[in-house]
Amino acid sequence: MIYILTGAIRTGKTTALLEWCKNRDDVDGLLCPDNAEGKRYFLEVKSKNEFELETEFETEGIIEIGNFKFLKSGFEKANTYLQSVASENESQYLIIDESGKLELKKEGLHLSVERLIPNYETNENKHLILVVRDYLLDAVLAHYSIEEYRILTKVNLETLN
Repeated sequence: MIYILTGAIRTGKTTALLEWCKNRDDVDGLLCPDNAEGKRYFLEVKSKNEFELETEFETEGIIEIGNFKFLKSGFEKANTYLQSVASENESQYLIIDESGKLELKKEGLHLSVERLIPNYETNENKHLILVVRDYLLDAVLAHYSIEEYRILTKVNLETLN
């Protein structure tokens, strides 16, 4: 089953997921919280390992979107991690935070989202949780041809067992 956690920008979707999964051992994937300096990083849900995503430096190997500069190497590591975890098939829930503007341009976590959706769309025992901004929801659904899904909000996230 595919669940889509949606809401407006900066309304606590990632924070809600952090809270929801902190005492669970059946969840893995990647969250993208902000660090103390306000820069986004990747957090491996199960292991709690962190790795860099956002940078302020003008270097090679970055993807710019709006005011943000993201490391291509961070996305490469993230895609490798997500596909590896999904292939191990140990967790009931896999989180991808988030599918948005970059993914619609076939960048960022696009490779993982595209490859993993078919594995979860009709699976009643394994669940993919995609984080999608509310104003991009229709575009993401169309881009990835997602037809079978359930919408989550921060409020009903707790209803997932």
